[in-house]
Amino acid sequence: MKKFNFRKVLDGLTAASPVGSIGGGSGSGAGGGSVHPGGTAGAAGTPREEIQETLTSDYFQICKTVRHGFPYLPTALAFDPVQKILAIGTRTGAIRILGRPGVDCYCQHESGAAVLQLQFLINEGALVSACADDALHLWNLRQKRPAVLHSLKFNRERITYCHLPFQSKWLYVGTERGNTHIVNIESFILSGYVIMWNKAIELSTKTHPGPVVHLSDSPRDEGKLLIGYENGTIVFWDLRSKRADLRAYYDEAIHSVAWHHEGKQFMCSHSDGSLTLWNLKSPNRPFQTTIPHGKVQRDGKKPESCKPILKVEYKTCKNSEPFVIFSGGLSYDKPCRRPSLTIMHGKAITVLEMDHPIVDFLTLCETPYPNEFQEPYAVVVLLEKDLIVVDLTQSNFPIFENPYPIDIHESPVTCTEYFADCPPDLIPVLYSVGAKHKKQGYSSKEWPINGGAWNLGAQTYPEIIITGHADGSVKFWDASAITLQMLYKLKTSKVFEKQKVEEGKATAEIVEEDPFAVQMMYWCPESRIFCVAGVSAYVIVYRFSKHEVNTEIASLEVRLQCEVEDIITPEPETNPPFPDASSQLPSLKSLSGSTNTVACEGTMKDSIPCLSVKARPVRMPPGYQADLVIQLVWVDGEPPQQITSLAVNSAYGLVAFGNCNGLAVVDFMQKTVLLSMGTLDLYGSSDPYQRQPRSPRKSRQFAAGLTELSDSPVSLELERCKSPTSDHVNGHCTSPTSQSCSSGKRLSSADVSRANRRGPGRPPFRKAQSAACMEISLPVTTEENRENSFSRSRSSSVSSIDRDSKEAITALYFMESFARKNDSAVSSCLWVGTGLGMVIILSLNLPASDDLRQSEPVMVSPSGTILTLKGAVLTFACLDCMGTLTHRPYEVWRDPHSADDGDKTRKRKLVMHSPSSSQDMGDHQFAVICSEKQAKVFSLPSQTCLYVHNITETSFLLRADVVTLCNSVCLACFCANGHIMTLSLPSLRPLLDINYLPVTDMRIARTFCFTNEGQALYLSSPTEIQRLTYSQEMCDNLQDMLGDLFTPVETPEAQNRGFLKGLFGGSGQAFDREELFGEATAGKASRSLAQHIPGSGGIEGVRGAAGGVIGDLTRARIALDERGQKLGELDERTASMMASAEAFSKHAHEVMLKYKDKKWYQF
Repeated sequence: MKKFNFRKVLDGLTAASPVGSIGGGSGSGAGGGSVHPGGTAGAAGTPREEIQETLTSDYFQICKTVRHGFPYLPTALAFDPVQKILAIGTRTGAIRILGRPGVDCYCQHESGAAVLQLQFLINEGALVSACADDALHLWNLRQKRPAVLHSLKFNRERITYCHLPFQSKWLYVGTERGNTHIVNIESFILSGYVIMWNKAIELSTKTHPGPVVHLSDSPRDEGKLLIGYENGTIVFWDLRSKRADLRAYYDEAIHSVAWHHEGKQFMCSHSDGSLTLWNLKSPNRPFQTTIPHGKVQRDGKKPESCKPILKVEYKTCKNSEPFVIFSGGLSYDKPCRRPSLTIMHGKAITVLEMDHPIVDFLTLCETPYPNEFQEPYAVVVLLEKDLIVVDLTQSNFPIFENPYPIDIHESPVTCTEYFADCPPDLIPVLYSVGAKHKKQGYSSKEWPINGGAWNLGAQTYPEIIITGHADGSVKFWDASAITLQMLYKLKTSKVFEKQKVEEGKATAEIVEEDPFAVQMMYWCPESRIFCVAGVSAYVIVYRFSKHEVNTEIASLEVRLQCEVEDIITPEPETNPPFPDASSQLPSLKSLSGSTNTVACEGTMKDSIPCLSVKARPVRMPPGYQADLVIQLVWVDGEPPQQITSLAVNSAYGLVAFGNCNGLAVVDFMQKTVLLSMGTLDLYGSSDPYQRQPRSPRKSRQFAAGLTELSDSPVSLELERCKSPTSDHVNGHCTSPTSQSCSSGKRLSSADVSRANRRGPGRPPFRKAQSAACMEISLPVTTEENRENSFSRSRSSSVSSIDRDSKEAITALYFMESFARKNDSAVSSCLWVGTGLGMVIILSLNLPASDDLRQSEPVMVSPSGTILTLKGAVLTFACLDCMGTLTHRPYEVWRDPHSADDGDKTRKRKLVMHSPSSSQDMGDHQFAVICSEKQAKVFSLPSQTCLYVHNITETSFLLRADVVTLCNSVCLACFCANGHIMTLSLPSLRPLLDINYLPVTDMRIARTFCFTNEGQALYLSSPTEIQRLTYSQEMCDNLQDMLGDLFTPVETPEAQNRGFLKGLFGGSGQAFDREELFGEATAGKASRSLAQHIPGSGGIEGVRGAAGGVIGDLTRARIALDERGQKLGELDERTASMMASAEAFSKHAHEVMLKYKDKKWYQF
């Protein structure tokens, strides 16, 4: 039966009723919430009729734009030497294709299977991938978003190795059983020609040779295939006669094989760290065996074995000794040596040590032809967490400077912020101060992976991404036009003294590792004020200057601790004074004592900060310079709780921050603390809760109280609708990895005893890990698992239980607003949102003139205004009477250390309102408030709730931002169940609701952020940033902004081998693979062996209109284009053949003239 909602009947009467009685609608799931107009706007008239909202659902569409960073868990590497593009495959089934800066493409296998190997169809605009699920895929790279043309799934055999000869359409596929199959690349169908393992080896051999680990055709004769088996067997197979020409055996396992370009010799790398060189004329044994890193024995015995050489490449040069390059092979007696790449050039051996294990490497050569001098010029080395390119043309082998943003994860990312359409002068200014810290010693040559084409596109507004890291560093990135380039790096740890290792356990740190990890950032682009909150409970305010200074760092210490007697419980008999209070407040009467206070016999830590600020003058280079450090201190042996909300305002000169204990407001101009107050005290007499004092006797019994809690039945129903550990996800009173009991889970006595074993100085948090390392389980789909939807993999202290009982400060916002109902003009305010859905407005009384700002105190006082929502408050915004977003007041930037500024008395230039509403703000404004459960729009000063939208009942929001799009404004939300939603403002009409991004771990939850112009980002893996758009306009223009992977490049001509070399050096007859492997000769392969799967994306952009006339026309047009392209190629080949025939005719005529009058004995 459909539930009838009486509130809609009483719409016109709600203006006089309490705000809390509005909006109890029954939404289910994201976007299932209901919108309730909350009555008229009182004195403000009826703004609903005045404001014309321009945004409709047609303005919104979601699609991924680009992925930046290093491919996570790489497994495979390939390079196209003609197109000069690089492909990297990963363990998660992703492929990243890189070319010149700006050409960066991400594609994903639907199966998600790990990529085993990649092979380019050189200069054909196609790529073959072999995956761990034994499927081959052919990718079309001639479109901006590559798509799979064909797939071939092997059913009975496992793929181990693939080889595609240059300018061939037949792919050799080796399997785990030791068989070699052949696939037609054009049709992706198996040939009937198979090289069975038992035919390849000698009949007398009694053991299986193992999987195929290598396949390659001879550079001298394409009709001969070299097959390497794992157990050390090498077979040289004649494809025409279908028999083995020769076989070679070695008693160590083979890892890789490499040919000399003349095709007479090949080199093998083995599991004992040896390299063997074989000659086709004497295959009985290798004519040269070396263990490059093995110690030579004194008695002349074989050098001792080393670690396996996993890969070797043998590249020849016309004017110098050949290069032998290999990975691995180090001696076992040096276990601590780092992974290395060894380059042997003549007698010189160079070992390049790497920071991470080597996944694969490739030598870049001047020619794509395997039978010519290779002339290597660089080596691409793919490491587990880095990509480097070594210059082989210089004797010291320098590396190239990498133009890609692959060092995002240099230190794990802990938080992100995204700013679109920021002031245009910021990017060059940040780049100018960041460029001075560039490293030296790179190769002077250009980056060799420079294929593809990229243009700026239509999107020209500047964008900046800021990433905070676990080591305390902050990076500013230029993100304009879907590229990413680092501008400037700031090291926040430099304001603190270095921690001495031996004192580690005696310090007041609240985290054992990464004490400088950045937890929150706040940036005002207009004033260039930057603020950082660290995991060790500190806030640093930075000012930007173009001049170097040498000065002491000002610091303040703040006590912020709530009283242990205060614990929140609803009045048992009466109804709560605002909606759903009972669902927000679990009954925790049995909790006694603060769980962070540990009984100790030694001295109790009090009034000391976690870190020590440098007391001496510090040299600060141009860029961001620390202006003030604010640290929370220990109180009565209890460590400061981590900061959960942060805001700064340059016009007011104030910074505010809060945690689960309370709120602090600091004047960073006068360097004074204005307010340091527990959350409960902020209410004053307006406290909507009944607070129950604790028993002093119980508060001394720490262990007993926790045991009591473990036995008491905490109501699951009270917890069910609360976001699981909501004060963790939305940044409320937790370190990035602090964990709580999952909702409804009782505390075991073992946990209690573990908590009690913690010594007096032990920190209550194990480690401040990065967002990249946080694994959570988030299947927010059913009622049963919602209780455990945020269960962490690591179990921390029980301190989070106590924090659930406190009211954390979760959102802060400085703005010019009406603080009270009777106000006739706006004044400076600080809006404070709490974890229980309460909104408290604080009045700021600033000095009347700028002259008095440095001397007169700023007064902060509660206004008495309290508003309520369901769930923890996430964000605030203010709209003027016309519905336009009001910009926060700010001070126009000026250099604090400018040389031409002799007097310090110059006035600050303040901008109090946004330019669009500079005339008069009108007699009213709209306050937009969004919590993790609902959004409300209030009319001020009447404080009437005009609109309510219950966003979700069964889940909760992770992020909400008020953003501008198409000269209008909307509320963008990201829900824990994966939904991305947008709501119109001020009416809160749903415009977009798509189940788009499943939140699989804490990393996505902590790093997701929206920005203006319909853009958003999140950390898709520990090493990659994924950007997406929710704007229809940007989705439409995305094709123009992406780079081209394929550009028309002529394949270089093969070198002229000479008449006699061509006559005697190679095979006597031309090798026709089509004739040998085609169905007419070889027959059909067994149908059960492999299954052909047609690809879904051969034609770009036709999916939407696949069934209509437009789709047919598009397909026909593309087919015509392809046909024209093929005809053009045919013309070129015909012309080339004609020219070749003419040259041959001329050469033959010259030979005939030369020898026609000579007798037979004169030759």
